[in-house]
Amino acid sequence: MIFVEVFRLLVVLIGAIAGLQIGKEISAASAAPVLGTTLGAFVTYVAGGVIGRMLDRGMGAVTRRLRDIPPAEVFAASVTGALGLLVGLVAGLPLLGLVRSSIDYPSLAAICWVMAVLAARFGASKGEQFVDMLNLSRRLSRHTEITSDDSALLDSSALMDKYLLILGNSGLLPRSLIVPQFVLDQVDTIAAGPDPVSSRRAKRGLESLDALRSAGIVIQIADEEVPEVDDLNEKVAALAERLGARAITCSGEVASMVEARGAKALDLRRLSSNLLPEHLPGEHLTVDLVRPGRQARQAIGYLPDGDMVVVNDAEEAIGKVGVDVVVASTRQTTQGVLVFANLRSSVRKDSGSADPPVQSFSPS
Repeated sequence: MIFVEVFRLLVVLIGAIAGLQIGKEISAASAAPVLGTTLGAFVTYVAGGVIGRMLDRGMGAVTRRLRDIPPAEVFAASVTGALGLLVGLVAGLPLLGLVRSSIDYPSLAAICWVMAVLAARFGASKGEQFVDMLNLSRRLSRHTEITSDDSALLDSSALMDKYLLILGNSGLLPRSLIVPQFVLDQVDTIAAGPDPVSSRRAKRGLESLDALRSAGIVIQIADEEVPEVDDLNEKVAALAERLGARAITCSGEVASMVEARGAKALDLRRLSSNLLPEHLPGEHLTVDLVRPGRQARQAIGYLPDGDMVVVNDAEEAIGKVGVDVVVASTRQTTQGVLVFANLRSSVRKDSGSADPPVQSFSPS
């Protein structure tokens, strides 16, 4: 009704001004201007109501099934409505130059009003596609009802870890993932922070939510807060206990907190460490040596999975590509496996034995 009445008012203004102009053309000194204004307002009052209701029904057909409008559609309607207003303004501007009458401004307002409402309703009906196109779906997605059946709760460390997306694309994650709003806020803050490395990891984590949705995993945003707890890690553990959901993390501390509350936890770092390939003493590798090590005459290289190789007495080989080395020992660290090796040539001199086939690795 508001749309109809506003449209009718604009049409009545157009009719009254048009009737006044016609009356002045007939006889400015008689009652013709008053009669023209009255007739113009009366005719356009009736016509404006009829046309306004027809337009309202036509546009209502587009939005009849929209009841509970999610944030994505509200955002899309706002943006497209503003664009529609601008399109209506541009389309109606020729009236100002061609008509040169007092009805040009009300006519322009009516055109802008119709275009803005029509564009807003169209944007609302295509809200999800619109925000997906702008990569805003993770910020404006509908917050669904939280269920713990076949679900897992993510903390910030898991969300920012590359293995989460790898497991999702491989079909090894639960049917749905629960992301607390305070975790999203924390990752957003890191993404906007000054540390370039942490910022890139946080942005990659946020983008991975869209990729996981594309892989068929339901992402549930949990608005629930844990006001009785201040520590974010403790909040994750408390929320996992409350929802009865398994927590996915890359922090041993969080995993311990969750398990202490009687809930289940999956530590991605522990899982990835258990799945890392073993490099047994005597195994031959080929690496690119890129920089000196901490100790004298050491050189550092990297395997494709990111594991560091420390080569003894290889300072002269720094900067060389495809250096043959022999594994001496390995050590498990929080960052992965640390491999200690010697140059293959030095081993050959010491042992004088034939070498087994070389497994070739080059750092990515």
